Amino acid sequence: MRKIRESLVLLLALISIAGAGWAASKSQPEFDQVKSLAGNWQGKATDGRPVHLNYKLVSGGTAVMESIQEGAEAQMVTLYYLDGDYLMMTHYCMANNQPRMRADISTSSTSAIRFAYVDATNLSSPDAGHMHAHSIIWKDGDHVTQQWTWKQKDQEKVETFELERVN
Repeated sequence: MRKIRESLVLLLALISIAGAGWAASKSQPEFDQVKSLAGNWQGKATDGRPVHLNYKLVSGGTAVMESIQEGAEAQMVTLYYLDGDYLMMTHYCMANNQPRMRADISTSSTSAIRFAYVDATNLSSPDAGHMHAHSIIWKDGDHVTQQWTWKQKDQEKVETFELERVN
């Protein structure tokens, strides 16, 4: 009986310790909103060009992979993931650099998530062209707007995608 009681106390202690590590991130609602994009999307870019996106849950649901197809040769991948209390993204750009951005909790919600530049790998200089900001704005469950901000030197250009869910 004593061994059973000791085993039960030990089990409860382990569950308590493990549960503390499972605490939800402050950005979990925003990450869940990004997860809700899973599937295929189509729409138009600012200049009317067609654009196709696919969102897929990867790595056991700990990341969302976005694949952007603009035209025949223009494909880019973005990964969205939690890093502690922050929703992060890394954009694997055709410009051969990889900007990382963090969701700005003060301006984000489950209907609009705004990412700000943190740093980048393979960026030749701070003035080299790179994606510098990104927003996802939900109109409803089947319609979203994406805004990508390209920065080169001191110039910024915003590209907008109006998207609807295909399936």
